[in-house]
Amino acid sequence: MSEPQLAPTIGLEVHMHLATRTKLFCPCAVEYDAPPNSRVCPVCLGMPGVLPVMNEKAVELAVRMALALNCEIPDLAKWDRKHYYYPDLPKNYQISEYDQPLGVGGWLDVDVAGRTVRVGIIRVHLEEDAGKLMHAEGGGNYSVVDLNRTGTPLLEIVSQPDIHSAEEARAYGEALRQLAVYLGISRGDMQLGQMRFEPNVSLRIGSDAAGRPRYTPISEIKNLNSFRSLERAVAFEIARHREEYEADPEGYTLEKLGKTTRGWRDDSGLSFLQRSKEEAHDYRYLPEPDLVPFMPDRKWVDELRASLPELPAQRIARYIAMGLSAEIAQALADENLIGQYFDDLTKAVARLSKTSGDWVSTRGNKVCHDWILQHVRRTLNEKKDDMGEFRSKMPAERLAELIQLVEEGKINRNTGVEVFNEMYAANKPASKIVEEKGLVQVADSGAIEAFVDQAIAANAKAVEDYRGGKKASFGRLMGEAMKASGGKANPQVVKEILLKKLGG
Repeated sequence: MSEPQLAPTIGLEVHMHLATRTKLFCPCAVEYDAPPNSRVCPVCLGMPGVLPVMNEKAVELAVRMALALNCEIPDLAKWDRKHYYYPDLPKNYQISEYDQPLGVGGWLDVDVAGRTVRVGIIRVHLEEDAGKLMHAEGGGNYSVVDLNRTGTPLLEIVSQPDIHSAEEARAYGEALRQLAVYLGISRGDMQLGQMRFEPNVSLRIGSDAAGRPRYTPISEIKNLNSFRSLERAVAFEIARHREEYEADPEGYTLEKLGKTTRGWRDDSGLSFLQRSKEEAHDYRYLPEPDLVPFMPDRKWVDELRASLPELPAQRIARYIAMGLSAEIAQALADENLIGQYFDDLTKAVARLSKTSGDWVSTRGNKVCHDWILQHVRRTLNEKKDDMGEFRSKMPAERLAELIQLVEEGKINRNTGVEVFNEMYAANKPASKIVEEKGLVQVADSGAIEAFVDQAIAANAKAVEDYRGGKKASFGRLMGEAMKASGGKANPQVVKEILLKKLGG
């Protein structure tokens, strides 16, 4: 069988900030909205004579992520100094892990348009981030630096070159972010620089006489901070490699040109050359003399592994087996606490339900995910709360009680939303709010008929329009009847009576 020609071969380096309160080697707070250069100290500024102290939580999060990626945790990982000179790195070296990282040899299965792509993980290692340079706009010839980010715990995940298209690169990035956010490893806010991508792109151009694969020059694109940029940059590089190789098959090879580092201009959709790619010896790595090696206790590692929750892919498969669509299953599995809340809610609804088990497994699941995706998420976004805060204010049992009141027809859905908002604001159960405010739904057809008659009498023009073929007028009449009832009427009964009086 002939070898694939010009087959894209992509490895991805992903950097993510860990969700810690403080920096990796000092007690400075990790705060993204703090004034520039206000969250710094002698340690993260690299002052003479200071000593780093390892952040235990950062190590724990890093190991949890490595375990979730099916990595082996070696018996020893050591810290190294990686030297380079840049204005946003005040020490002129970065504490990282070079040849003995804390996680090796894992994988992540990624869904790409309905097929599974397994991406191997070479290594997972912990390091400190640099600061942030901001360049003058409008033609200025200066830059300013904010060192608040310096020393933030940064996890680097390096993949095998198992990615073969821009679409696969984006899917892998999305799956990795989902896993990190789901496990609470990182918040993954790319606008804040909490996750950045650096793809290494080349094309395989066959093999040499000894059977070793040959490639076009590997290009590393630096600091991509969105999935869109990742996909577009990889697609551009694949096309650029192909065009330049076809123009000069003998000269455009890795052996002759080496590796390069490139930047990406998202506005123009073009990459540009920054420099030749550094090799390990360029960084003058040496063991970090101020930190002892990381030698994990095997019992502790086993406990961390056992504490991992059901992972997103497993949860999505379970939800699909429950009859949920792939889209809904994905949305519920985006965060572990959201998924846990859904599971708790369906169980609570099942306990309260007076209907058959079939309702709970079909209609009940749909009702539960509707309330979570529409109203729980809305509340989280509006209040800027996290799911932990939401659960403390509205346990699943309380929301299940509200759902039952709506499903049993004691209050209608619109009233249910009002009660939901009041429950969250006042920390009260649904039944108490309904009782205090007299919100029990009116289902008596005689009373509802009076509300309908009132709406028809007060809106003669809308009645005439409806009977003349303007069906949109029906919604106004429905609204007027509901308004006349104070929002308490059963909407279905209102609709039936109104249709009957209007002649269908």
